[in-house]
Amino acid sequence: MSNNLTRSGPGRPKDPVKRDAIMAAATTLFLEQGYSGTSMDAIAAAAGVSKLTVYSHFKDKEALFAAAVEIKCQGQMPLPIFHFDESQSLEQVLLRIARSFHELVTQDDAVNLMRLMAAQAGQDQTMARLFFEVGPQKTLLDMERLLAELDRRGLLRVTEPDRAADHFFSLIKGCHEMQVLIGCGEPMTAEDAEAHITDVVAMFLRAYAP
Repeated sequence: MSNNLTRSGPGRPKDPVKRDAIMAAATTLFLEQGYSGTSMDAIAAAAGVSKLTVYSHFKDKEALFAAAVEIKCQGQMPLPIFHFDESQSLEQVLLRIARSFHELVTQDDAVNLMRLMAAQAGQDQTMARLFFEVGPQKTLLDMERLLAELDRRGLLRVTEPDRAADHFFSLIKGCHEMQVLIGCGEPMTAEDAEAHITDVVAMFLRAYAP
């Protein structure tokens, strides 16, 4: 079999190059036109493939949108990032997560997607549900599991990991994220972002110290 093909099912070799083109086209169109305003025909045309090829990779538009959001999040915050490595201090682990999350939510694509979600609030519930389930909710659950593990080890005192995970990410975003979102503020400099992240992690460790 060619190195350019991967097999996703019996007798169904897939071309990862075409899949990447589909994902790129879908992401662009979803951001520009929203979920309901984007058709599979338009995605196929933008990707330079047939609609049949799109459906051979993704069963429907819902699955394609979910994959686009999930890949974006996993690219910046892959599951191993939530693993506690005993070779590192607890502070280092939390700083690693905080930096990745801050970079994720301040990227232009993420800001534009959040603006789109806000603009379509109440109009496109399918897009909102999919976005939350495969994006923010999954990140919260990954963090919740890590905090529960840290509590079991006695490294932190976290009686409600779900609330603690919410506290952690809310502190990272802060008010500045809203200013950027509504267009009345500029992204932090690298130095300011690092100072903010360091302060948040230090505060979190004090709040949940055993």
